[in-house]
Amino acid sequence: MTLAVVPGAVTALHTSPAEAATGRVEFRLVRAGFIVGFGSGSGTLRFNGKLYRLSVGGVSLGATIGIASADFVGKARHLHRSSDIAGTYTAVGAGLAAAGGGAVARLRNSRGVVLEVQARQIGFMASVDLSGLRLRLAR
Repeated sequence: MTLAVVPGAVTALHTSPAEAATGRVEFRLVRAGFIVGFGSGSGTLRFNGKLYRLSVGGVSLGATIGIASADFVGKARHLHRSSDIAGTYTAVGAGLAAAGGGAVARLRNSRGVVLEVQARQIGFMASVDLSGLRLRLAR
């Protein structure tokens, strides 16, 4: 019996969505602006029993007036490896919603990672749009 391998038929090198895992994210974002806003911060990803430091930036805040700090906690879904967390995130569905004095956001990057995070904001910020949030593994 002969076994032939057809080019492109081998998919064992790629993990399926069913094999993706969920990690826990925590990060602090400090945002400031008048008309045009910006934000930066740091945090952690806990994934497969390891802790990875994160760098946060690139928040597009639109018409922003004020300064605020927000602590975000939540889940990072559809991770195959820790580096999948890196990227620019856009809102999924309705985006940000108020919940119990904080905010809830569902964001996705180009690698298919979905962040589901809740925030508690300290300070005043007229706009809370997280579109453009950029995460990367810190060195």
